[in-house]
Amino acid sequence: MKQRIYIDTSIVGGYFDEEFRETTIALFQRLVADEVIFVISDLLDLELINAPRNVRELLGNFSVDKFERIELTEEAVKLANIYVEEKVVGKTSLEDCRHIAMATINKVDVLASWNFKHIVNLNRIKGYNSVNLRLGYSMIEIRSPKD
Repeated sequence: MKQRIYIDTSIVGGYFDEEFRETTIALFQRLVADEVIFVISDLLDLELINAPRNVRELLGNFSVDKFERIELTEEAVKLANIYVEEKVVGKTSLEDCRHIAMATINKVDVLASWNFKHIVNLNRIKGYNSVNLRLGYSMIEIRSPKD
């Protein structure tokens, strides 16, 4: 069974970023080789609207069967709000929390991100998982593509 990897906006942008390009392209090569499936959300679509054209259009270069689409649900909004209420991160990181909540609820294998401040951060990951376990959700694996 293919590994299901939820990608956030930083992964799409990382494809064109000098610092993250090589590792991000390697992740996309796993997608092309049918080793993984990317789980993408309507929130990602919204965040890409204001991105540079090459970033906006990147995912369109791949067959739609390489992706599993999920939507931001009321359950995910509530879970994201709890992350903020529990001070895992501040209110300005609500969108990041929504990505994590969607990935948690949809039981992805891993959430991939280059956001080291609010997402791929050991203290934050512990916080997200503490909330998840207390509320009956599974723990979520959060990693950068380097991991």
